[in-house]
Amino acid sequence: MTETPTAADQLTVYWRAGCPFCLHLRTRLRLAGIPYRAVDIWADPEAAAVVRGVNGGDELVPTVRIGADTFLSNPSMRELRAALAAARG
Repeated sequence: MTETPTAADQLTVYWRAGCPFCLHLRTRLRLAGIPYRAVDIWADPEAAAVVRGVNGGDELVPTVRIGADTFLSNPSMRELRAALAAARG
């Protein structure tokens, strides 16, 4: 079950097995020491629906959610850091 993040800067990475872009992003986040919650869209139908909802019906991963309202699809670390900084104010 997917829950809506409450903290403005809470990071959720929607991913699926076999996705090299997901593996790359999750590795970069771990190496950078950026905490995140990983949600496998193949194991969580509600999460898959969220991803489709923000990507024009496509299950595009990785999709990143920051807080409740900010979504990034296959972001670079630069884009991700900028969005996190904006969420933190």
